[in-house]
Amino acid sequence: MSGNYGTQVIESVAVRRRRLREAWLFGAERARNTLNEQTGKVLASVMIGAVACAGCAGVSYFKSAQAKEKQNQQPTPTATTSGPVSPSPSK
Repeated sequence: MSGNYGTQVIESVAVRRRRLREAWLFGAERARNTLNEQTGKVLASVMIGAVACAGCAGVSYFKSAQAKEKQNQQPTPTATTSGPVSPSPSK
């Protein structure tokens, strides 16, 4: 019997919280307007997607900047001669 009472208490608290949330959001017109429970999930999903997109763009930018920096730091090959340099004959 106690499990049934516990379920009733949990459901009653959920209803009370929903009513308080709707009263806070809609005020006196809460009977006409109801908040769709899925709206919060949709907004959270959009925010998570935006953060993931920004993270991917940031990583891509960082890697390309690092590659450019590494390319600029590599020494350019210089022309070296092997052996002694002989002067050119002058006429």
